[in-house]
Amino acid sequence: MADVSSIDTLEYEAQFGDYVELLKPRVMRLVVFTALVGMLAAPTPVHPVIAMASILCIAIGAGASGALNMWWDRDIDAVMKRTQGRPIPSGRVHPREALAIGLGLSGLSVMMLAVFANLAAAGWLAFTIFFYVVIYSMGLKRLTPQNIVIGGAAGAFPPLLGWVVATGSISLEPLLLVALILIWTPPHFWALALWRNEDYKAAGVPMLPVMRGERVTRRTIFAYSLLLAPVALAPSFTQIGGGLYFGVSLVLNAILLVGAWRLLRRQEADRDADNFRAEKQFFGFTIVYLFLHFVMLLVESTLRALDMTTFALPVWF
Repeated sequence: MADVSSIDTLEYEAQFGDYVELLKPRVMRLVVFTALVGMLAAPTPVHPVIAMASILCIAIGAGASGALNMWWDRDIDAVMKRTQGRPIPSGRVHPREALAIGLGLSGLSVMMLAVFANLAAAGWLAFTIFFYVVIYSMGLKRLTPQNIVIGGAAGAFPPLLGWVVATGSISLEPLLLVALILIWTPPHFWALALWRNEDYKAAGVPMLPVMRGERVTRRTIFAYSLLLAPVALAPSFTQIGGGLYFGVSLVLNAILLVGAWRLLRRQEADRDADNFRAEKQFFGFTIVYLFLHFVMLLVESTLRALDMTTFALPVWF
């Protein structure tokens, strides 16, 4: 693991793009999209100005979390090939700048969300930032192979945030969306960890493949995929789902389970021969899987707004 003091004494010359990268824009896009879907799926309409301002606040909060995560993880980021090019270990942004930006944007995003939306949404945003930075990054990530199981909650909260912006309260529907992302996160990241295992091992991060081995990881990915399928289908039978969502989800989950079964049946020689091709494909598919589920929720919401609902399913929840 890299020496933090050696990283802190590098010569830093940041450009504007480096500060943007510090905010983890790819992660921010996912946060913004799922929060927007949660907001639009809610039964209470939101004024467009309030909606845009609230989404901006949530995006800033997500970026603040990314900056604080990069500040804290600068030592292991310098070791892992996947993260060596990040702004701090590559010598482009000073850690003190990252810390100041993260703290400043955290406070700004929470305060402004309280102004534009409501105190409940601001409180949830503050808790999400705290959970990701303190509970996950500073605590769980380096302590337990279950880090991503619990820590994934931070990435699962955005649709709940969007819902609370619209309604000021919590109900079953956004909790199902939280559960969808929460259960999706472990197989998604464990597939990545299978072919980035040496990186995590060198950095001393106790990901499941490092601590328990590939076979256990593959079995656990399959188990979580089995659990994920009914959770992903459950919104079909609530006010935010519908027949179109159900049909697409059914296909996506069938593909997911086939992919998880392929990973389960893989042997060491297989993955060596094709350089973890199946693991990379599964990882890539899980991104599409989550994106399309939320796209279909957005489609269902749009059809309801236009009074053009798809074929109805019984509402169980």
